[in-house]
Amino acid sequence: MPTDTSEKGLESLIMRHMTGVDGLAVAPNTAAEVRAPYGGTGYIAGSAPDYDRAHALDVPQLFSFLRGTQPEAFRKLALADANDASDINRRKFLARLSAEIGKRGVIDVLRKGVAHGPQHFDLFYGTASPGNARAAARHAQNRFSITRQLTYSSDAPRRALDLCLFINGLPIATFELKNSLTKQTVDDAVEQYRRDRNPRERLFEFGRCVVHFAVDDSEVRMCTELRGRGSWFLPFNKGHHDGAGNPPNPHGLKTDYLWREVLTPAGLTNILENYAQIVEEKDPRTGRKKRRQVWPRYHQLRLVRQALADVRAHGAGRRYLIQHSAGSGKSNSIAWLAHQLIGLQRDGDPADQVNREVFDSVIVVTDRRLLDDQIQTTIRQFMQVGATVGHAERAGDLRRFIEQGRKIIVSTVQKFPFILDEIAIESGRTFAIIIDEAHSSQGGKTSAAMSQALGTSGDDDDAGPDPEDTVNAALEKRMAARKLLANASYFAFTATPKNKTLEMFGEPLPPDAAGRVRRRPFHSYTMKQAVEEGFILDVLKAYTPVDSYYRLVRKSEDDPEFDTRKANTKLRRYVESHAHAIRLKTEIMVDHFHAQVLAAGKIGGQARAMVVTSGIERAIQYFHAFQAYLRERKSPYQAIVAFSGEHDYGGAKVSEASLNGFASSDIAQKIQTDPYRFLICADKFQTGYDEPLLHTMYVDKLLAGIKAVQTLSRLNRGHPQKHDCCVLDFQNNSEAITYAFQDYYRTTLLADETDPNRLHDLKAALDAAQVYSPEQVRQVVAMFLDGADRDQLDPILDACVAV
Repeated sequence: MPTDTSEKGLESLIMRHMTGVDGLAVAPNTAAEVRAPYGGTGYIAGSAPDYDRAHALDVPQLFSFLRGTQPEAFRKLALADANDASDINRRKFLARLSAEIGKRGVIDVLRKGVAHGPQHFDLFYGTASPGNARAAARHAQNRFSITRQLTYSSDAPRRALDLCLFINGLPIATFELKNSLTKQTVDDAVEQYRRDRNPRERLFEFGRCVVHFAVDDSEVRMCTELRGRGSWFLPFNKGHHDGAGNPPNPHGLKTDYLWREVLTPAGLTNILENYAQIVEEKDPRTGRKKRRQVWPRYHQLRLVRQALADVRAHGAGRRYLIQHSAGSGKSNSIAWLAHQLIGLQRDGDPADQVNREVFDSVIVVTDRRLLDDQIQTTIRQFMQVGATVGHAERAGDLRRFIEQGRKIIVSTVQKFPFILDEIAIESGRTFAIIIDEAHSSQGGKTSAAMSQALGTSGDDDDAGPDPEDTVNAALEKRMAARKLLANASYFAFTATPKNKTLEMFGEPLPPDAAGRVRRRPFHSYTMKQAVEEGFILDVLKAYTPVDSYYRLVRKSEDDPEFDTRKANTKLRRYVESHAHAIRLKTEIMVDHFHAQVLAAGKIGGQARAMVVTSGIERAIQYFHAFQAYLRERKSPYQAIVAFSGEHDYGGAKVSEASLNGFASSDIAQKIQTDPYRFLICADKFQTGYDEPLLHTMYVDKLLAGIKAVQTLSRLNRGHPQKHDCCVLDFQNNSEAITYAFQDYYRTTLLADETDPNRLHDLKAALDAAQVYSPEQVRQVVAMFLDGADRDQLDPILDACVAV
């Protein structure tokens, strides 16, 4: 029998690995029976008829768990027949449990259980602490099951999911599988979810499942909330050659890490205990609350687990550089890492774990209030300890929190030199210092404060050191004085590390032939991978110097649908005369935004623009010019100006608040609402500012190196309705900008397309290129005809593809 290359074959392969059987003929109502030892990773093969569609539960698995772990409470349910759907007590209990899952989400129900009348039922037993045999025995009684071809629908009874994963009868994850050898890929699986999986079905309601996976033999994508056509699936891949996808797997399918590593009982338990959560967010403008379900991306999971493993092995005193691109979910990564560093214990004999915690406190250094709130939310979700997190805002806060034994302390980058002083005093304690080097959006004010801390001048907006320089200078000073203590570990997060940062925090590589030691990050998630995976947009693809835009307009003169006269006149006046009039450039920007962005309905009509200027005076000039021209155009939109401090202009002192008519702290919220569509900046909001509605950037400032990357990257944040972005640059050229991105973005260009009618030429070219050997061809054919499983064929095929 030849190899089964259908999605059913992939189902069988996964089932056999996880359960030891193919799961095709599991009899209903047999969950309580004693079975042979579990196969694979320790899952039970579930039965599709056992699934209760009305309550979205595998009832026999649920009752078997409760009967085995809480027999007295289960007996008090007074079920006449646990298998009889008409039993009134059975119906009441299932209705109660289903309602709680619908209200709280399955994650919370697993963690906290459910009350029913006078009884409380635990629905999941978490990981036991070292040496706790009783807790370990209870954890072993959890029932991890997976059911294939689950008929889930009440309205369309023949519709079935390929796989559904349960814990103690509660649904955790669904799967749609596809096979590229049958011309279907992960994209078809995503489309099936969007088209055929109605989010009104009980199983697909928000929070009832933790995650939905679209899987083929090469890629995995995930979604935490199904919304029909609006479902947003994100890649859950390892990455390959600093880009998207997965590397060839010499031992099986490229995607088998999903069921061999991530979704093992131990791996899934770890995610449910430390990562997955439902976050409630309040819109500050409307006061409305919105719930969002979170599941870690693969690179976040790998980073935190690798960092924890290294600390367990080596203890305190090491430095870690984490180079994660914008769009990597850095705030969640920091929050998860901070939470799990608390209580982390050194490797060793479990019986000797007294006072073996690696760190007494974790200090998070950041300038983002959003991150502070996020960390506290994360810790509350997992620990339910209100006094765990402290925010060191004033002098003395840091010392007081350390003395109080606060587990996580959040402070600002400006205080980093003083943090080093404090931990030097506490030589008997150990600290983990997590440095969020996402550059502050506070602009000149922050730069001035840091300049003061370092004893340098901060008169020029662009001259003051950024947070990365502050951290590096403080560490370098202590290293020179041999005072960098071993009682602290440092975890530095940055998207664009400078050479000094790599020198301070990077891991040394073996010396080269000349004896030079190069350094690399402990963990990286590249800009290339983030772009290819769709987490962020490629701003280089959208970059246009204004002279190039002018040539494009001229070439469009023959297009009857393109009104060139107005735009062309203004562009010609600017480009050919090299005019520097603020008014003229303002008209070009405003006209472009209305004609090319608003009229095109970018981001569903919600697009915003940023104007990057060379200084405060220039920003104020632009602000007045924008306001005047928008009124002349009878445009319904307005501009906001952003700069630090007060400035003399027109014989008077002006500030953001006096010009905008509202407080500086409201700018980030105001730009999200009409009538505000233009944000005019003077070295502010150009770094560390995440606004997915930013679509277009107008640059009237010389940019180079890291500053160019950070500034243009404001546009790359993803949004479900954001498919492109635009940069119109009045000062820089493509070569300089592309060069600036080289260290942080790697890309490959496809030169030619293959002619499908030239198969013989293709075979000759492949033979000549030695993509495969005759022995590999014979081996694959023989294995295929002998009916070998896919995980035996794919290593050979993937090795050929990777050549």
